[in-house]
Amino acid sequence: MKNIIILVLIATLALAQTINGQKKSLSEHVVLISIDGFRPNFYLEDQWPAPHLKTMAKEGVHAKGVRGVFPSVTYPSHTTIITGAYPDKHGIFYNSPFEPEGRTGRWYWESKLIQTATLWDAVRASGKKSASLIWPVSVGAPIDYNIPEVWTLDREYGRIQPMRDNENPKGLLREMEIAVLGQMNEGTFNGDYLNREDRTGEMAAYILEKYRPNLISVHLIATDHFQHEQGRNGQKVFTSIAAIDRAIGKIVEAAERSQLLENTTFIITGDHGFVDIHSALSPNIWLLEEGLLEDRESGWGNWKAVFHTSGAAAFLHLRDVNDKKTAEKVRAKLQNLPDAYKKLFRIVERDELYQIGADPNAALAITPVPGVAMSASLDGDVLKPRRGGTHGYYPDFQQIQTGFVAWGSGIAKAKNLEIMGLEDIAPLISKLLALDFKTKDGVLYPGILAAGE
Repeated sequence: MKNIIILVLIATLALAQTINGQKKSLSEHVVLISIDGFRPNFYLEDQWPAPHLKTMAKEGVHAKGVRGVFPSVTYPSHTTIITGAYPDKHGIFYNSPFEPEGRTGRWYWESKLIQTATLWDAVRASGKKSASLIWPVSVGAPIDYNIPEVWTLDREYGRIQPMRDNENPKGLLREMEIAVLGQMNEGTFNGDYLNREDRTGEMAAYILEKYRPNLISVHLIATDHFQHEQGRNGQKVFTSIAAIDRAIGKIVEAAERSQLLENTTFIITGDHGFVDIHSALSPNIWLLEEGLLEDRESGWGNWKAVFHTSGAAAFLHLRDVNDKKTAEKVRAKLQNLPDAYKKLFRIVERDELYQIGADPNAALAITPVPGVAMSASLDGDVLKPRRGGTHGYYPDFQQIQTGFVAWGSGIAKAKNLEIMGLEDIAPLISKLLALDFKTKDGVLYPGILAAGE
């Protein structure tokens, strides 16, 4: 009889840990916040005005650095965060796709371009709810409450209406305008000003408090914008991280007000670090000199090879992917340049691109030394002056690393990691929410979890 009672208790416990066939989760709500251009300095150094971030880093788990993808730019990085896969598997290789007939200005906006499963897919399959705000490559994603990052090539159409056109459910943005935001327009939601971060934080706080999604992904951009403009230590970079920290605080307060905080986890990360720059290389000028492309207003004319620039990196694309003769001609051109140019970059060959999961269609890439960016220009000097900051470099040095902070339900106390990868964030979220989600490249670090979890 005693054994029967024990078996019944075990079965009852197993049933209590299962809802709709799922294991009991370590967290009921995960708030995934990406700070564009997020650097570990912001929570590791006293000079930065980020009290919420620093408290979370001290009380929870933080990394001294997070290695990104190549190129270390926004869209492939965010897609790695949400998939746990490198770009060669998820298919978002750059911010803007390489367009053989010439650049249109399009970016990778639509989630249908992602070639592997996302956390949003896993949340929906589990019967849970998700939300997302201004996340790259999220148009049309399986998200219950979604305001995607998107714009159109028609500048007269404005930047707010495309978000309304692609929101889910219809009327969500208007609902938030009435409840907390006020009218959204180019003045009140503009990346040139810090009021954008306030409103993104207010939207996330509103959705968390009212709709209580199990996963909400939020993209905050101000630190990227002002580091491009002023470099790593510009005055506006200090005010931008303060504004972002305030937005994070609004979301934490919403969780507290709605009595969700005890069962909520905050994961705060980014897409890349930043490097101060002084010059930019224009490698397509070298291809122009070799007759491998033409300088045409609408494209590259009758081209054989072109460098697709992406921040501080450039990827060589061939008209005919099997054209080994042209590839060797480009390689010889690069290797025979004067030393004054050759010392400014290195060639990333196909084997190394494969190892880091970069665009499988590129014949090779070039990545410059810190301080030098890449330019798509086809005229003027090969080496041009540039100021401010940039990213996109091969992610093998500290300045280009991004950050990671985890705090709240299911997370260990006062622990730090030396290094992790962007691809390792999705497995953590999957574990926290008890999702049936297998990542292609990421690994779960169990030490991030609270003892016994």
